[in-house]
Amino acid sequence: MRAVAARVTRAAVRVDGAVVGEITEPGLLVLLGVHRDDPPEAAGVMARKLHELRILSGERSCAEAGAPLLVVSQFTLYGDTRKGRRPSWSAAARPEHAQPLVEAVVVALRERGATVATGVFGALMAVESVNDGPFTVLVEV
Repeated sequence: MRAVAARVTRAAVRVDGAVVGEITEPGLLVLLGVHRDDPPEAAGVMARKLHELRILSGERSCAEAGAPLLVVSQFTLYGDTRKGRRPSWSAAARPEHAQPLVEAVVVALRERGATVATGVFGALMAVESVNDGPFTVLVEV
């Protein structure tokens, strides 16, 4: 499992022009990709890492600051561009494997007390964010 976590002052995701998820205060925008071999246990580990990641102002985490997260599924994080000009998606999980794991990360974050907004799995989404810093890291499980 792989995530790009960006510290933001606000972020939103739209589907067909309608906002389906947003955070309106400082927090994290998380683009989340699932590898084809990721086990179910990876979801809880990823949720803990994201919730405790100390990249907010003052080196605080979402857990410490009570900051929200916007989680957006993104299979393209497993695009392989080492050969040719067209990415290979063979490492990305198929939707029937990925969707339950993305949902499990969201559930695990909420069980930890996090405020979590989401995109819509598999939808064509427009993601807007105002990066803070910018401060963006890759998180892997």
